[in-house]
Amino acid sequence: MAYYYFDFRDAQKQHRRGLLASILAQLSSHSNPCYEVLSRLYSRHNSGTQQPAEDTLIQSLKEMLELPQQGPIYIIIDALDECPNISGMPTARERVLELVEELVEPQLANAHICVASRPESDIRAVLERLTSFRICLHEEGGQQQDIVDYITKVVRSDLRIRRWREQDRQLVIKVLSEKADGM
Repeated sequence: MAYYYFDFRDAQKQHRRGLLASILAQLSSHSNPCYEVLSRLYSRHNSGTQQPAEDTLIQSLKEMLELPQQGPIYIIIDALDECPNISGMPTARERVLELVEELVEPQLANAHICVASRPESDIRAVLERLTSFRICLHEEGGQQQDIVDYITKVVRSDLRIRRWREQDRQLVIKVLSEKADGM
């Protein structure tokens, strides 16, 4: 299993290269056959002194996913919406979505990919045609109630906020809950 989080606070964790490097390293640390793939990549690039092209990293990942002796591989990509979609042709997010398409479309028996994101239109457009199973927490009443419960708990337990008038506390809970957008 490999997990990657697109962190809006870390520019290095907002691009396809970071995703690829992380997934390759994680998979190779848990599987000897995957380790062999990464070891060959390392050797072909002067023992790590040369940076491989992204296409080369993608080919290595595909090779890992296609290993016949490898058991199921689960890749979790979290917070894809934090990947920038504002500059570049294609944008960083478009490049990640292209990668997801490349990994999902061959329908490899051992590859299982989960992508978590806010339901932004460009992400939905790609993922909806690729997915075999979809869960949208933004549409789940339980998710909304959990957010309201959490905000209420924080507002009621904060010593400074407890000094506020009850109607102001209720307003804070209402506005934050409405603006949370499932998060």
